[in-house]
Amino acid sequence: MSSTLLKLVALAATAAAHGTVTGIVADGTYTKGFDLQYYYMLQQGQTPPETPGWYAENLENGFVAPSAYATADIVCHKNSKAGTSSATVKAGGKVDFQWSKWPESHIGPMLTYVAKCEADCTDADKTALKWVKIDEAGFTDDWASNKMIANNNTWSVTVPSTLASGNYVFRHETIALHGAGSEDGAQNYPQCLNIEITGGGSDNPEGVLGTALYTSKDAGILYNPYSGDDSGYKIPGPALYGSASGTTPTTPVSSSPAASASASASASAPASSTVPSATASASATAVAEATPSATAGAGSGSGSTLPKTFTVSSFIQWLEQQSAASAKAKARRHARQFA
Repeated sequence: MSSTLLKLVALAATAAAHGTVTGIVADGTYTKGFDLQYYYMLQQGQTPPETPGWYAENLENGFVAPSAYATADIVCHKNSKAGTSSATVKAGGKVDFQWSKWPESHIGPMLTYVAKCEADCTDADKTALKWVKIDEAGFTDDWASNKMIANNNTWSVTVPSTLASGNYVFRHETIALHGAGSEDGAQNYPQCLNIEITGGGSDNPEGVLGTALYTSKDAGILYNPYSGDDSGYKIPGPALYGSASGTTPTTPVSSSPAASASASASASAPASSTVPSATASASATAVAEATPSATAGAGSGSGSTLPKTFTVSSFIQWLEQQSAASAKAKARRHARQFA
């Protein structure tokens, strides 16, 4: 192969380099992702370096269009193949996804999913992976993609401490909406990397197949970002892990009765990337909004001792009874003082 042709190949790889995750920093350790130059190395029969980044043919600034949502390309980009190694992050730790140059015109949300592998993720079947969304950001004062650009083309994600340890594929993505005002105009840029989670909890949430993540008519996919106020933008995809979808919150909560009731109320709140810690001082209003999930045991809600089995409603009733009893006792003491 001539030196001129080699230069052209290198130039082509560089020109096609926007729209990719070039590497990650997991718990402070940098790991290089899949490089589009590896594609050309493979075409020449060479062996690229091992990388946790998944092989993908997102050449010429390529993206996945909504018309391909039912195909395997939406999983980890076009003709993707599993990464050949794995990075490592502790549960509760941080992963910084470093993007190549990204145009400000390609405004949109940032999303991150994980899918647990049955064994080594280097042998993962992309069509069988089930994805759990652990991070999302849409429009808050500005588009998440612009915030990524402003942060040195980097997006930081905290790994939920409650996720079980194991081998995972992380699917990090931005969706460009500049052409999304018409159907099939959105542009998905999914990027996958193998990352092992260590020191995790016990949660193994059920995910969603990649081909079921989005539809072409989802509110956050078929969307005109130039129509006015974008604060009402609805982020597409399944519910965020730890939100009202019924998954475990990503922050620990106290085991005290009042805190448990407050945690139930928090689970009914709108999805967000941060779940507030429960406190024993939760208001009765917040507690009352929670939905009981079990039937109270016999005798619950009466007596001075809280029953072992109780619902939110019976817990509130018990609190009211304790408050009333306390008020009566105080009145009797007051009456004796003036008798």
